[in-house]
Amino acid sequence: MPKSKSKRVAGGNNKGGVGKSGWVANVAAALADEGCKVLVVDVDPQANLSRRMGRPYRKEKPLVTTAEVIKSGEPGVAADAIVPCGWGGIYAQRIDIIPSRFDLENRISEAAVIGARGRLARALQGADDGYDFTLFDCQPSLGHLTQVALAAARYAVALVEPEYDGVEGAVRFRDFVADEVNRTEMGNPELTFAAAVPSMVDGRLAAHAHHVQSLPSIFGADKVWDSIPARSVVKDAADEGLPLAELGSRSAEMREVYKAAAQRMIKEFA
Repeated sequence: MPKSKSKRVAGGNNKGGVGKSGWVANVAAALADEGCKVLVVDVDPQANLSRRMGRPYRKEKPLVTTAEVIKSGEPGVAADAIVPCGWGGIYAQRIDIIPSRFDLENRISEAAVIGARGRLARALQGADDGYDFTLFDCQPSLGHLTQVALAAARYAVALVEPEYDGVEGAVRFRDFVADEVNRTEMGNPELTFAAAVPSMVDGRLAAHAHHVQSLPSIFGADKVWDSIPARSVVKDAADEGLPLAELGSRSAEMREVYKAAAQRMIKEFA
C-alpha cells in the first residue's frame, strides 16, 4: 500500500473517558497554530470529537462520515468526506475533518469480511497527502474500529489517565500495537507505538502522582511525554464546541501545554 505523505497518528486507550478526544482536538489546534495543515478523522461512533470541532451530525443537513468512507473502502474515497472543521479563524483554513456519527457502529458487523480492516487506509490513499498530520480519534476498545484506525496510522499514542484502569487500558493498547502478529494481520507492519501521554492529571491527588511516576518503568522513559493537566477550561471548550483560543486568557496555560505537545510531535514524527 502506498505510503501517505501525511504523518498519521492514532490516539487510543482500551478504556473510555481518558481524554482521547480532547487531546486530538487540542493538539490539532496547536499544530495549526504552528502552521501545520491537519486532517482529523473521527473513528468513534460516539462522535464526541466531531461535535467538539463544530461538525456534529445534523439530520437536516447530513455530511458524509467515516461510516460511509469505511463502508466503501475504495482508494481515495475519503476525499469526498473531508470538510473544514467548524471552528473559525486560522483553524477553518488549517484543520479539516472527516466527521463521525452513531451509525459507524454498523461497520463492526463487517469485521469478518476479508480486507475490512484495511478499508480506511485504502480510502485515505492520496486523500491526505496535502496535510502535515492526520490524527485519528479511536474508539475506547481494541475492537474492529480501533483496528481500522490503526491499520491506517503510522504512529500510535496512548492517552493515560493516571488511575489504575486508565493505566491498564493504555498498557493493553500498547501491547496490542507492539504485537507483530497484530500489525501484520492489520496490513501495517510499520505501525509504531510512539508515546504514552499522561492526561487529565490532577496534581492535588497523590494517587495521580504515584501513577505518573510509575509510567517510565511501564512504557520506557523515552516514551512518556509531558503530562496534560486536568483544567476546567478544557472541559468548558469541549462543552461549547470551541477551540481553547476562543476562551481568552484563562486558556493560556493549556494552550502552552498543547503547544509543547505539538512541537514534540513535529520533532518526533519528522
